[in-house]
Amino acid sequence: MSKKQTKLKLPLAYKPVGFVLGWASGSLAGLAFQKTWMAIRHEEDAPDALDKDRGWGEVLIAAAIQGALFAVVRSAVDRTGAKAIERSTGVWPSSDKGGRD
Repeated sequence: MSKKQTKLKLPLAYKPVGFVLGWASGSLAGLAFQKTWMAIRHEEDAPDALDKDRGWGEVLIAAAIQGALFAVVRSAVDRTGAKAIERSTGVWPSSDKGGRD
């Protein structure tokens, strides 16, 4: 198989790996958020949008922290996986220059 053919098939082959990495990054981000919220507020449970006893500010701050952590962890895990694939195959796993979304 030529390098060009490998390059065309690798993004499809990478999909299961990407799925596992996405699941792992979500789990890691959840743990990171729990630890961060505990450090900031000394509470185990962070507020969510339907928590009647929490104010707007607290709910929105929790959501912003959670979103930022999720994006950072997801990007770090995706990048690490892509670099590992490139090192092992010599081909970057994305067929285009754009991102995942």
